[in-house]
Amino acid sequence: MGLPTIKYNRLFDVLDYQIENFPRKDAIRDKIEGDWRKYSSEEVKSIVKELSLGLLKNGYGPADKIAIISKNRCEWNFADLAAQQVNAVIVPLYPNMSEDNYEFIFTDAHVKIVFVENDELLKKVNDVRAKIKWKIEVYTFDKSEHEKQWTELRIKHDEVLENKLEEIKKSINKDELATIIYTSGTTGVPKGVMLSHNNIMSNVASLSLIIPIKNIHRVISFLPLCHIFERTAFYFYYSVGASISYAESMDKIGDNIKEIKPNYFTTVPRLLEKIFDKIMEKGRSLSGLKKAIFGWAVNLGNHYNPKGENNIFYNIRLWGARKLVFSKWVEALGGEVQGIISGSAALQPRLGRIFTAAGIPVVEGYGLTETSPVITCDRFEKGEYYIGTVGSTIPGVEIKIGENDEILTKGPNLMLGYYNKPDATKEVIDEDGWFHTGDVGKIIEGKFLKITDRLKEIFKTSGGKFVIPMPIENKMKESLFIEEIMVVGENRRFTAAIIVPNFEFVEKWCQRKCLELKTREQLINSDILKERIWKDIQKFNKRFGHIQQVKKIALVLDQWTVETGELTPTLKLKRRVLLKKYKELIEEIYHPNENSKYKNIR
Repeated sequence: MGLPTIKYNRLFDVLDYQIENFPRKDAIRDKIEGDWRKYSSEEVKSIVKELSLGLLKNGYGPADKIAIISKNRCEWNFADLAAQQVNAVIVPLYPNMSEDNYEFIFTDAHVKIVFVENDELLKKVNDVRAKIKWKIEVYTFDKSEHEKQWTELRIKHDEVLENKLEEIKKSINKDELATIIYTSGTTGVPKGVMLSHNNIMSNVASLSLIIPIKNIHRVISFLPLCHIFERTAFYFYYSVGASISYAESMDKIGDNIKEIKPNYFTTVPRLLEKIFDKIMEKGRSLSGLKKAIFGWAVNLGNHYNPKGENNIFYNIRLWGARKLVFSKWVEALGGEVQGIISGSAALQPRLGRIFTAAGIPVVEGYGLTETSPVITCDRFEKGEYYIGTVGSTIPGVEIKIGENDEILTKGPNLMLGYYNKPDATKEVIDEDGWFHTGDVGKIIEGKFLKITDRLKEIFKTSGGKFVIPMPIENKMKESLFIEEIMVVGENRRFTAAIIVPNFEFVEKWCQRKCLELKTREQLINSDILKERIWKDIQKFNKRFGHIQQVKKIALVLDQWTVETGELTPTLKLKRRVLLKKYKELIEEIYHPNENSKYKNIR
């Protein structure tokens, strides 16, 4: 299936396209200080135009770099689309980045203007601005006593500027640079990925052929817009006319979902894991017949056929399970959810299986910032998804398996290159135009792609045997006792793991068992907890070969978060950071000392 004819190919063209085809009164919405704000298609276009005029009047235009540092809110879209219309380049940044990262990116991209959400972020930006040699203008989304608000840039009417704006818009080619997105830097210094209008819009066009979201649907957005996954999702939602609502915060997603009653949303696996854990916790609090029925339904869901091909007797029981149990799961997600798209990291197959069995289809997609981002995606149609894989290629994109089983891809979604790094670009895009993803995978049934690991994360033991961490970690995280896990063992005699216990669950488990362990430090040093987690490790070890099996574990107190630096903004492990952080502990795992201070190793 080839790409459809695209009637619009610059990102800002979605504004007119929506108005012409399916104008909405609630094109985008957000909740600020407890109240929902909504903007119609016409209002969005008008505000974006006024902001574009203001940027031009203040001397900003083609090729200027404009940073946005904010959580998801309507102003994010206004600034993004306004900058595009004057042919400036958006540099989106995470609010929880360090000041060192801000300084590096401001300098590397030569940022001229920054939109920040509030005074808290303004302080961080001002600390960085003081170190930069050139002037950087800053505008806030919230009102501030310390800096100009973004609304001060808006100009309602200026004929000269309006003519200039129209000339600039007409001159913008689909292949021109639209945004520079800096990678999270898990493998070193962040690299700026240059994406054109066409890179992203080709992805939008492909998704429009395979994702059933239309102008009759509502979506909720909570993944960060500064990540290409949600950014492309926004342009897709807007182009098909779906109503977009931004969640207040990660803490209030559940409440916002019940208010919005979304039909679809995108997510990352960790959030689905947390939703599942809460559901299971409620199930465990039941008693008698209700608890038995809950357990029966979950077990039934866990045996759902990955392709949806189940016999009539199974389907009858599943119908009953959906009526008695799973209907409450649907209700917890607003009651009208029709599908969830998961990306950014590998989804535990059991979650895809159980949620889909529950009547909440979950499909996985795969891609990178460098590919705008989608390369492959499962479909919602029966027979077109395979749980445990990331689906088949989207229209217009190609993949092949190269040396060392590395996934290679090419297509109109492939980046222009890394900003200011031509050598780094040549390292990943070969002479034939194939992009080397660094991911390892295989093709199942001639069409479905299964990711097995990252090339740079696969390691050898001292015996020369390869260990692939990702599938081991994903399986072990099925344990209710494990919040995070990192498999280690490079150049060591055996495979081991560092584990962050799911303290919330563990503490309740201790109460049920009448165990008097008062502090979390006591918990990780407790033989009772270590043995209970080890029991799950042994159970899951049976799924892997001898070399891959975890032989020792160490429990740690620290919560791994984006803010403290152990996780990327999309909740992937920063292995380099963690290996450095736990260097002494890892050494103790492999060379135990009789007088060791570590009591948390099993």
